[in-house]
Amino acid sequence: MPDTTLLVPTPDGPADAFAAFPEGGGPHPGVLMYPDAFGIRPALRAMARELAGHGYVVLVPNVFHRQGPTPVVELPDFIGEDDRPGLVARLMPFIEAHTPERTLADAGAFLSFLSARPEVAPGPVAVSGYCFGGLLAVRTAAAHPGTVAALASFHGPVHADGLDVLSGLRAEIHFGHAAGDLTPQALAGVNAALDTAGIAYTSEIYPGTVHGFTMPDTDAFDAGASGHHWDRLLALLGSALPAG
Repeated sequence: MPDTTLLVPTPDGPADAFAAFPEGGGPHPGVLMYPDAFGIRPALRAMARELAGHGYVVLVPNVFHRQGPTPVVELPDFIGEDDRPGLVARLMPFIEAHTPERTLADAGAFLSFLSARPEVAPGPVAVSGYCFGGLLAVRTAAAHPGTVAALASFHGPVHADGLDVLSGLRAEIHFGHAAGDLTPQALAGVNAALDTAGIAYTSEIYPGTVHGFTMPDTDAFDAGASGHHWDRLLALLGSALPAG
């Protein structure tokens, strides 16, 4: 798939981003894909290209652009059990500094930039996110109900800002939760909030998974669950934003 690195203007300076495009034709529906806390790297670029191959323009922003360009911390080629604690400790100050206010300042800029691209079809877009990016996706969809038609989060803390936020969502939704992240009781609370919203959604725990199960460059990766994630994501996008 064609791809490029871009700079997205934001209120706090330019954010570097990776973009992947379908081959030929167009325009195509747009997807804002928030990465996990480890950020833009070969695995995320490959996932963006995979999604672009199904007919979507995909923008993956560096959400920690205030701390510097990608990579904000150096990453090994494979993130194993021994690597994770140190990396998380280095990233945690960036995560804690990324307040809802910062999320929303960036979200408006990212959505405007994506929608203005000539390769992107007029109208609503989708937002997806992984891990911490799943929370950013929820915040983005809640703040831009007229712009975001589909919302997907995988192993993300979707209820971290409270269940009331979920009750106000208007997009079609899929939440794919890691078994190690969410109890059945917590899932019931999340789903009750989505019921209150009165929207089309699926929200489920992927059996036997741990946090990060979609990420092929980590020891959390689960091939079966990753395949299910692609099935769910493509079904959601096909319903809300069918590719031409």
